[in-house]
Amino acid sequence: MSVKQRIIIAVLWTLLILAVLVAVQAGAVHIAPGAFLSSIAAGLGFSWGEHTDMQQAVLMVVRMPRIMVALLAGAALAAGGTAMQALFRNPLADPSIIGISSGAALMAAVAIVMTHWANVVFGGWASTLALPLAAFAGAVGTTFLVFGIAREGRRTNVAAMLLAGVAIAALTGALTGLLTFTANDAQLRSIVFWMLGSLGGADLNAVWVLLIAVPIPLIILLRMHKPLNALALGEDQARHIGVNAEAMKRRVVLCTALMVGATVALCGVIGFVGLVVPHMLRLAGGADNRFLLPASALGGAVLLVLADTIARTVAAPAEVPIGVITALCGAPVFLYLLIRGKRNLQFA
Repeated sequence: MSVKQRIIIAVLWTLLILAVLVAVQAGAVHIAPGAFLSSIAAGLGFSWGEHTDMQQAVLMVVRMPRIMVALLAGAALAAGGTAMQALFRNPLADPSIIGISSGAALMAAVAIVMTHWANVVFGGWASTLALPLAAFAGAVGTTFLVFGIAREGRRTNVAAMLLAGVAIAALTGALTGLLTFTANDAQLRSIVFWMLGSLGGADLNAVWVLLIAVPIPLIILLRMHKPLNALALGEDQARHIGVNAEAMKRRVVLCTALMVGATVALCGVIGFVGLVVPHMLRLAGGADNRFLLPASALGGAVLLVLADTIARTVAAPAEVPIGVITALCGAPVFLYLLIRGKRNLQFA
């Protein structure tokens, strides 16, 4: 990486630390840095500094799980967006382009509408597990459906994958709309709120799920910077320099589907993170995926931690859906970047 890229990475790490400190302190119960460190020490079994029992409970039960979920989800969405943009050689691509969000939304709507039936058949635990499991199954299932449609023998047609993603997204959107039309008022409210995204349900279980689903696929994507850079030259040129393009496509799609699917299942649909963050960092530091993938993961984590902090404090005690915050922040920035650089915008 160049000196400029290293500086950007260092700035992003600094912003990430500052964002976490702000998120820890902000809220109805103020937690100063000293009380934060004291609570962490107490959680590890050490006695250091002063904090109240309420500060300890709020930090460990509410804020730290939300911060961890925001860090992992932001990194997954932004890195997934970077991988999709590299795979499609299109700066306007994001994980939803292969049906992850639309498939998850459809199955989440099914789970919400069928909650009463599931409770009768399986018991009360169904209402807790049905939604995230159904959303994850929808995200991964739709992704593999799109990938399967794009297969031509042993070859995957990237253009066909793009068009299949658009078609499947339209179909699942229509089915979701049909379920929304048949839902009662309570179910309709649940569907709409889920599709706007929220970290309100973040707890230690969600943290553990994302710790299983995100780091390994993310590390695999980070290690694929060389073949993704080679793909920018075109598939034929990448093959000539020894890149197994088909294996790379499978790994990129699988890793993105797993980590973004888990994120959407737990947090709902959160837009613009996978689109705006990689695009801004590409303009700032270049298109080298050795820099862009880790920088996007850091940038996505920063954005989602700050967005969640705003979502839970700007209208307290109510909570604004985090998807609304990311859209309000991301859409104007993206439009500005698009207008400023539209003459140089190119598509593969």
